[in-house]
Amino acid sequence: MTLKIRIDDSAAPYEQVRAQISEQARAGALPVGYKLPTVRGLAEELGLAANTVAKAYRALEADGVIETRGRNGTLIAAAGDAADREASAAAQTFAERARRLGLSEEAALAAARDAVRAAYA
Repeated sequence: MTLKIRIDDSAAPYEQVRAQISEQARAGALPVGYKLPTVRGLAEELGLAANTVAKAYRALEADGVIETRGRNGTLIAAAGDAADREASAAAQTFAERARRLGLSEEAALAAARDAVRAAYA
């Protein structure tokens, strides 16, 4: 299994790197624990600036797709862990917003249930 990235003129290069790594990780083409190239190495391989690849890696880490482990490199993160963390963060944001809006706990839970039902319908 190898990382395959193509850069074209369709979008910003960092977004193309981010999207392609994310999709390959989600599809299982890059398994959990797969070690990604260094920022500098991938930048040279793709003909991009190191800052462009670094920006993509930062976005992927924020999304929970990859983990940076210092000298041990950058690895594809466990998908379930990333999804759980992202859902938890979204729920926390929603709860704080609902409280600021003055919704009761029951009203906030009802709104969340309605949104989940609509999303899964």
